[in-house]
Amino acid sequence: MNERERQVLARIERARAARPRVRDERITLAHGAGGRATADLVGAVFLEQFRNRWLEPLEDQAVFAADAGRLAFTTDSYVVRPLFFPGGDIGDLAVNGTVNDLAVSGARPLHLSAAFVLEEGFPVADLRRVAAAMARAAGAAGVTIVTGDTKVVERGKGDGCYITTSGVGVLERDVTLGAARARPGDAVLVSGPVGDHGITVMLARGDLGIEAELRSDTAPLNGLVDSLLDAVPEGVRCLRDATRGGVATVLNEIAGACGAGAEVREDAVPVRPAVRGASELLGIDPLYVACEGRLVAVVAEEHAATALAALRAHPLGADAAVIGSMTDGPSGLVLLRTAFGGTRVLDTLVGDPLPRIC
Repeated sequence: MNERERQVLARIERARAARPRVRDERITLAHGAGGRATADLVGAVFLEQFRNRWLEPLEDQAVFAADAGRLAFTTDSYVVRPLFFPGGDIGDLAVNGTVNDLAVSGARPLHLSAAFVLEEGFPVADLRRVAAAMARAAGAAGVTIVTGDTKVVERGKGDGCYITTSGVGVLERDVTLGAARARPGDAVLVSGPVGDHGITVMLARGDLGIEAELRSDTAPLNGLVDSLLDAVPEGVRCLRDATRGGVATVLNEIAGACGAGAEVREDAVPVRPAVRGASELLGIDPLYVACEGRLVAVVAEEHAATALAALRAHPLGADAAVIGSMTDGPSGLVLLRTAFGGTRVLDTLVGDPLPRIC
């Protein structure tokens, strides 16, 4: 490593160690993109005010003890545009996203709530279509929607329909998963091609003039997670669904939480040709594009082959791949080994290249 590279790494480490700050005076779209601006907002505003031992790990769910055993609890809001897109809609996205946030903790999802903010003038037929999609998704995931709420705002104030879902699940296995558990040498796996959802939604808006045969990957991952944990009852360190900010941002979060580095091999990352082509035209990296039916798994090296076989044996993991490993490099630094043999920093998402995709 030459002097210039050492200086770059030193600046990156200082930036990562800095206390989160919100530099903007007003909220921007970047604050909802799942990248650095989101992390700064959460750390400087919400974590600062709400700090407690359940919130502080900043996982996709909180795990806590109750009389019934260990429970997982999560909540999320969905503001996708357009509401209907190839492969799904805001309804199944809302159910699957909440199911997946529970599943990656190792929990069995049980019950969901659903709150709707509807705009005056929104077609009842479209609402029925959304509700039907939610019912089908809940049935496929084996969960029930047991409570909810409905609000209506004035015409022009709500963009049709927003949905917030919360969910609770039970941890029946003696397993503790979390980003802080990752270790140097662990293998990094993805359960399938990345970027399908974000690019599909972006193209569905029809304002880019790009046509491609793509469908969202939205799907419930609890069955896939069960298959993985059944096959590897020990050795799975961390699971994350790669939604806002994509695989790259997830790996930065994991590396930062565990104090290790990570390295990804570009040629090992599964990306559909249509996604790669559209991403090149849009000037974005598929590793930063949201998925809604893909997970990232960090697994102890000795269990990686078994974990990969378990993922590939499930329909949702048929194209799973080992894409890299955790390293003993600088804390929180994620590197991409390019197809041309070079190396570049794979940093947390900055800005919002694909707004309103989940």
